[in-house]
Amino acid sequence: MARIRIALFCMPEFGHMKRLLPIIANLTEVGVEPHVFSDQRFRSAIKASGGVFHDLFRQRPLAAADNRSRPIPCRYVSFAAHFAESVIAEVATLAPHLIIHDAFAVIARPVAECLQLPRVNICPGHNMPPRTAMSELQLDPRVQLDDACLRAVATLRDRYGLADASPFSYMGGLSTQLNLICEPPEFLTPAERSAFEPCAFFGSLGDDQPSPTGSTRNANPFPSAEEGTSKIYASLGTVIWRYYADAAWTLLQALSQAAHDRGDLAVLIALGGQSRECVPAGIAGPRVRLEEYVDQRQVLAQAGVFLTHQGLNSTHEAIFHGVPMLSYPFFSDQPGLARRCGELGLAETLTTEIRGTVTASNIHAALQRIQCGRGELSQRLADARTWELAVMAARPTVIERILALA
Repeated sequence: MARIRIALFCMPEFGHMKRLLPIIANLTEVGVEPHVFSDQRFRSAIKASGGVFHDLFRQRPLAAADNRSRPIPCRYVSFAAHFAESVIAEVATLAPHLIIHDAFAVIARPVAECLQLPRVNICPGHNMPPRTAMSELQLDPRVQLDDACLRAVATLRDRYGLADASPFSYMGGLSTQLNLICEPPEFLTPAERSAFEPCAFFGSLGDDQPSPTGSTRNANPFPSAEEGTSKIYASLGTVIWRYYADAAWTLLQALSQAAHDRGDLAVLIALGGQSRECVPAGIAGPRVRLEEYVDQRQVLAQAGVFLTHQGLNSTHEAIFHGVPMLSYPFFSDQPGLARRCGELGLAETLTTEIRGTVTASNIHAALQRIQCGRGELSQRLADARTWELAVMAARPTVIERILALA
């Protein structure tokens, strides 16, 4: 029997590639030939996971399709129409049996349509039914659509058969064959799951896959501190800096002030790729260390508390390492996942208002709540960790389901 070849697609989003890597690795383990079309920054991580890298943007720069539309993923819709013919021709030479793509990789849809291939969609976050997500985007004040994006929508609909094409197609694109959810099933109610059927749960954690950021390990990532010091790790991901940098800096200033106020806190802040030169005054001190990127799983293995935007990857990595979370969601699926983590007893919220003001006093109070409830929090996190392990153990069954479509 000929070896199965699969074409996988991911746009230049670090978090989305992070979720794709374990899929690549699991396909490789069963003898599949995974050809991964993505950004050259991810080349080494893709190859280390067993994938064959293809530079999706070589001679196809995103800016040539659209350099103005916002939110930025709207440009991925423009890219799909602008370069569809070129990408279809390149993929056709591989004669793949199946397409797997992150939802933001809208380009995969015309490829699958024109080559008449089955398609597996990877859902982009926590509990984001396309109809709801796209309706919310229509009211989002960030939205600014270039004419290139509007023309692309018409092209995708009229030339490539995407009847539901819109500037927000990156939040749509559910497959009629299979949709992968990158969480354990316990994070969605049965009613919520029904919006993604047919679906399978794959989780988001990798088995020591390389980080797509290329970050390196640091044996002592936290500031030097005496025994008994609480280690607080803060990371707000990479995407929020595009839109909500002011709110992020204000939050981190409050965290730094909290560390300054107390002598028993050591704080490590990962800046999500932001240069230290961009850091405003008030985010510094002997008890605060700043890093542009860190090896997050290594840091979480040492952290006592995690201040997080409640991104999907970060949330499940914290659960895996049994680290209580302080929730500060910014947008998209983050408020919903923060709410779910609160319901499950895995996190404490810093504010009930999205991107609300947080002071050092708020942080002190939240840390006190975590300390007082440490025993119950630890048990809830231990229970949730079993869900992570279970969804990872079930991956061979999901891979079989994927291959049955080829």
